[in-house]
Amino acid sequence: MTFVNYDKTVEFESGELPYGEHGKPESLLDIAMHFGLHLEHACGGSCACTTCHVWVKQGAENMSEADEDELDRVEQAPDLKTSSRLGCQAVVKGDVVVEIPSWNKNYVSEGGGSTNLGPGAIPPPKK
Repeated sequence: MTFVNYDKTVEFESGELPYGEHGKPESLLDIAMHFGLHLEHACGGSCACTTCHVWVKQGAENMSEADEDELDRVEQAPDLKTSSRLGCQAVVKGDVVVEIPSWNKNYVSEGGGSTNLGPGAIPPPKK
């Protein structure tokens, strides 16, 4: 699985990644957090916001199908594309390449702040 914004590819064996309770097990969000890559997730990965919105660049066939809850929620994401998915809901089943939009609006944080991962942006430090 490759995260374009971080220019990082990570590998894991299905069923062997310890579940970190970030979205669905082996979701894009769960994988990102396990490998120390920041992907905003204001609702804790419960499909209640769009802060973990990503664009799937390659390998959409290697992911779980979006269910009705995800489809309803992702429609509210800024910069929506046909390749848009919520990182907390999209379970990875093979090789996938994703890009995090240059900004993901955080509806939950005080003041509705945003995360900017545009060109030249420095990812937030690991906690």
